[in-house]
Order: sequence, then C-alpha cells, then structure tokens
Amino acid sequence: MGEESVLRLFGTARLAAEEAGRILLSGFGKAEQIDHKGAVDLVTEYDRAAEEAIVNVIRARHPDHAIVAEEGHGAEGRSPWRWFVDPLDGTTNYAHGYPCFSVSIAAEHAGQTVLGVVHDPLHKEAFTAVRGEGALLNGNPIRVSRTDELSESLLATGFPYDVRVHKDNNLNHFGSFVVRAQAVRRDGSAALDLCYVAAGRFDGFWELKLAPWDVAAGTLIVLEAGGRITDFSGESEEIDGREIVASNGLIHDAMLSVLAAGQAGE
Repeated sequence: MGEESVLRLFGTARLAAEEAGRILLSGFGKAEQIDHKGAVDLVTEYDRAAEEAIVNVIRARHPDHAIVAEEGHGAEGRSPWRWFVDPLDGTTNYAHGYPCFSVSIAAEHAGQTVLGVVHDPLHKEAFTAVRGEGALLNGNPIRVSRTDELSESLLATGFPYDVRVHKDNNLNHFGSFVVRAQAVRRDGSAALDLCYVAAGRFDGFWELKLAPWDVAAGTLIVLEAGGRITDFSGESEEIDGREIVASNGLIHDAMLSVLAAGQAGE
C-alpha cells in the first residue's frame, strides 16, 4: 500500500462524495418517493441515486475493490480494499426538509480504515482524514475540544430504528447524560456527530446499533483529530461494532462510567 495509491483513493472518495452531494442538493425539499425499511427507517429515491453515483465512481476507478453500501449497491472484490458507503446519513431529516444530513465514505485496507470523507453539501463542509496525517475540515486542520468536565460538556447521541419495540433503545442513557452534561443534542446524522466531535463542536458522542457505513469515516476522523473511540466497555472500537463512544479523550472515562451505570440499571 503506497502513498500514491492512498492519495488516488482519497481523490476517488472526494469525487464520489461531491457527486452524491450534488444529487442530494438537487432533491432537498423535493423527495416524493419515500419508502419504509422499518417503522421509522426511511429511504428516498435520492438515497438510491446518490449511492449508485458513488458506487459507479468507485467501480470505474477501482474495479477490483469490494463495496459495502447501505442501500444494496455493493460489490464483491478481489483486492484487500473495501469501501463503506452511506450515501445519505440522515434520511429522515432529508425527507422532512430538516437541514442536517451528510454523505459518508471510507476505505479500508486489510481490515484497517485508511481514509474517510464526510461531506455536508448544504453547509459546504468536507471533513476528511487519511490515517496518520491528521483530520481536516475543508483542508484546514481540526482538533477535538479541551473540555475536561462532563458537567461542562456538550454531547450528542441518536436512537436506534427499533426504539419503539426494543428495550435496549438508549433512552436510559439519554436520561442519565441529560442530567450530568451541560446539554445533549440529537441531530440525526451519526457521521456528522462524529465529525463535530473531531472539530471540537461536540465534546462527546455515544450511540448503539449503528452499521459500519454509519461510523467508518467518522471514527477515523475523530482519531486523527486527537480523540478517543471505544465501545461501551472501553475496549477498542471496531467499525463492525454495535456500540460506540467518541470523545475528546478528556471526558471519555466519565462517559463510560455513566454508560456502565445505565447498563447495570442504576
């Protein structure tokens, strides 16, 4: 895996994210074909069109790479490279005309995430990272915050799609953090939540029942911005995991304590 190949892949990710962003912008506020994958899990014609555009860009430039994409336009591959694609993270927001959504693309080599791009087309913000080279926002370096007290922290979270029917729905943790943090936000795009931790806008983020395409890019961006990523037990987070805690590192142990208490029913 040479530097030149990573730079080429990074260019592919940027190109694909920008193309998907143009499609999403063209349809924002106009979505008519809205289907339900579950009771509260939506998909629009623009999710599908954006994903197809991303996959076409990747296939044209790297035909032997595997692709794992949310809406099913994936592809098997013979090389050690694998892409994780979320063409529209924040579909419910998008379908309702709420201006918080993103495109998330990551590339993994032999099991390790090497690059990530999260593109917010509405606000013209591109969060990017290449492993070992730091995290950027529109080409400028970003770092996590220096807040070191949970009581002074602004946190973010989300709720799983089975929130109505499953008791493991994050409501207990949400209640615990609301009374311990300065405030908690729930904006509906995990990829952007992670990037906001990387940029110091949020001090921490936690969620459960996420998919690899939700977190692959954002996780690397947080790490490259100096943050910390684990599961709820404090172990290293794999992108296939179903729990994630991201923070500036300074409040991480305090967040884990709150989550542990919630899981114990305290």
